[in-house]
Amino acid sequence: MVKKIARKLSSQYHKYLRIWRLLKKPSVQEFKLISKVTAFGLLIIGAIGFAISVAIKTVF
Repeated sequence: MVKKIARKLSSQYHKYLRIWRLLKKPSVQEFKLISKVTAFGLLIIGAIGFAISVAIKTVF
C-alpha cells in the first residue's frame, strides 16, 4: 500500500518536473499579445452579458 502511494507520488512529481522544465518566461511581445486577447475576450463576454441583462429587463 505504501509502495503504491510512493510510486504514484513519484510519478506525479516527474510529470510536474517535466512540465516545469518546458516552461519559459514569455517575452514582452508575447505578454502584450496575451493581455490584448484576454482583454478583448472579457469585453466580448461582458457585452454579451449586458445585452442579455437588458433584454431580460426589457421583456419582463
